Amino acid sequence: MFMKECKTIQKVIFILAVICVSITQSWADSWKEIFFADPTIFVENGKYYLTGTRNREPQGFAILESTDLKHWTVPNGKDLQLILRKGDQAFGEKGFWAPQYFKDKRTYYFTYTANEQTVIASSKSVFGPFRQKEVKPIDASAKNIDSFLFKDDDGKYYLYHVRFNKGNYLWVAEFDIKKGSIKPETLKQCMDCTEAWEKTPNYKSAPVMEGPTVMKWDGVYYLFYSANHFMNIDYSVGYATASSPFGPWKKHPNSPIIHRSLVGENGSGHGDVFKGLDGKYYYVYKGRKKNSTKLVKHTDGKWWYVKKGVWQPKYKGIVKKSGKKYYVVKGKKSNKTGYVTVKGIRYRV
Repeated sequence: MFMKECKTIQKVIFILAVICVSITQSWADSWKEIFFADPTIFVENGKYYLTGTRNREPQGFAILESTDLKHWTVPNGKDLQLILRKGDQAFGEKGFWAPQYFKDKRTYYFTYTANEQTVIASSKSVFGPFRQKEVKPIDASAKNIDSFLFKDDDGKYYLYHVRFNKGNYLWVAEFDIKKGSIKPETLKQCMDCTEAWEKTPNYKSAPVMEGPTVMKWDGVYYLFYSANHFMNIDYSVGYATASSPFGPWKKHPNSPIIHRSLVGENGSGHGDVFKGLDGKYYYVYKGRKKNSTKLVKHTDGKWWYVKKGVWQPKYKGIVKKSGKKYYVVKGKKSNKTGYVTVKGIRYRV
């Protein structure tokens, strides 16, 4: 079994396609970055379709397309093309996260998170609009996020997702695609947070396991997932295998397979597996450029970003660094004094 797993996993080539890959927008000849978190790529008719978490107005999910994974355009030729929009016969008021495309026969399904609930919508086109016949979440009995829909060889569907219990954990349940709901009697937790790489001390948080993707190769089920809080520089991707969609899952000893030490990007995780036009398997994921953003904790107990010399969101001012000290030199609250903590070291501002 181990040799079969090794041969199969060698098919998967990992690419960074969110923070560091430039895209050519259709209205300009210049190169711009894609700012999608939790990305997913759907492949059809010689094209790649990319979407992900936007976290800005208008709320919903946008789409980009490409033929080479390098040059991306908005399909309709405008600045923005939404495939699912808040309030357009789709559940959710806020927190539109972690989408997944899923095509079954002639119907395109789109599963996502909103209001910390998993949702499924459908359309007859890859471009949407994705809507619901009945506006509702998949399972309103408890909070659940990061859905991934998987169809097995026997025609059964399974919904992998995250539930909360003093942390984020991966769960699975058989899914009724006609009703758009899980079969609650089949609900089962996939695994616990047990490995050192899954809970590093670089960011204090409850255990986090999220962003599941499930593939089946040569009769073996592969569960890819991310671990650590997404603000942790060690946010990364590992995988486990099983002989059943319900497990038990055996974590691979070579995990994590995507980590800042391997790809040179902090917080590299939560993406999706897709098969490229070249027949190879890829994993698209989010990450942060090294040193582009510093996460600091002020003495008021809140976390803030220092990005490109700008405090966000509180100070709205310019910050300069001299040695180990950060100085607020311009902004609405430039006379503010206090301390920030970076990697356990206290700096005066």
